[in-house]
Amino acid sequence: MSEAISLSNRIVVLTKRPATIKKIYDIKLTGASTPINNRKCKEFSEYYDKIWRDLDVNI
Repeated sequence: MSEAISLSNRIVVLTKRPATIKKIYDIKLTGASTPINNRKCKEFSEYYDKIWRDLDVNI
């Protein structure tokens, strides 16, 4: 997921089968440059937390 956020302009979260679109995130990172530096942007952790909650992963 970190790679998706640091490389993408948009992330689409799908539901379980049958898959439908649950949420679309337009990724806007302040000062975005390289994927490594993108992980240091202040918005990165916010996107990570929101997307993780939308995945409905029970561990």
